[in-house]
Amino acid sequence: MLDDRKLAVLRAIVEDYVSTNEPVGSKALVDRHGLGVSPATIRNDMVALEEEGYIAQPHTSAGRVPTDKGYRLFVDRLSTVKPLSAAERRAIETFLSGAVDLDEIVGRTVRLLAQLTRQVAIVQYPSLTRSSVQHVELVPLGQQRVMMVLITNTGRVEQRVIDGLDRVTDDSVENLRTVLNQALVGRWLTDVPPAVSDLPGRLPAEDRVLAASVLSVLLESLVEKHEEKIVLGGTANLAAVDFSASLRGVLEALEENVVLIRLLGEAGDPSMLTVRIGAENSHEGLQSTSIVSAGYGIGDRSLAKLGVVGPTRMDYPGTMGAVRAVARYVGQILAGQ
Repeated sequence: MLDDRKLAVLRAIVEDYVSTNEPVGSKALVDRHGLGVSPATIRNDMVALEEEGYIAQPHTSAGRVPTDKGYRLFVDRLSTVKPLSAAERRAIETFLSGAVDLDEIVGRTVRLLAQLTRQVAIVQYPSLTRSSVQHVELVPLGQQRVMMVLITNTGRVEQRVIDGLDRVTDDSVENLRTVLNQALVGRWLTDVPPAVSDLPGRLPAEDRVLAASVLSVLLESLVEKHEEKIVLGGTANLAAVDFSASLRGVLEALEENVVLIRLLGEAGDPSMLTVRIGAENSHEGLQSTSIVSAGYGIGDRSLAKLGVVGPTRMDYPGTMGAVRAVARYVGQILAGQ
């Protein structure tokens, strides 16, 4: 266990290194932070921190830089999430509230996160399995085709055209639309299959073939892996970071949706922030990065996750504050749709 003074020294080293990108020496710590002790005492504390693996000395005559272990302790014990200013909060609310549909919400969220944090932003589309039915629309497209549109409470719109039907009339489509909406509106999509199991029996015999075809397509759409839809923004921000030889690995990892989904992790409690630092990331190409992520959702139900990828030398308090705030606003917008 580190005493309070060594923790204060570690905090100062992290803050200075993040700010300057230069190794931090004992004299600079005394000059900038007013720690109330001599440079010799600070040097002794730095030796102890280095022996414990919290900081490292990149060159013999240089100051120290934080290690992954040091950043971890800083995030867990030494930092607090930086609240956004009133102006920043208003800007977020104004920017996101102008979105008219889910695609625009996701697109604006990615751009906003990248601008706020100067990192690479990642936003996962809400999973259909964590959404509920808002409306089912059926549109006849002739005597043998119907378009089915499934609209969820999260703004997802799933559209399918069903071909090869024998007999499509306005009356049969209207009857099926009415029965579908009576059975499904407000239900979680995971509850749809049992809710429609006896639905054809509620219709006239001549409408049951149409009902079976529509239900088959509806149920098929629910089992597709919509969680794999990920949007990236701000990749150019990596150019401002000294990743040296590891930049190629970072870019390759960011091209793989499966990697990004694993990075964000399972959507859990929307109020939870997750920070993974350096080697805590299982993908080798991302072990020079940190990932800050949060779930977003409606109430206490998480729908998906969003976050940022950047260097381990990042402004953790500011980044965590931005990710948390944006996730909260996205949830509020989805809840109000």
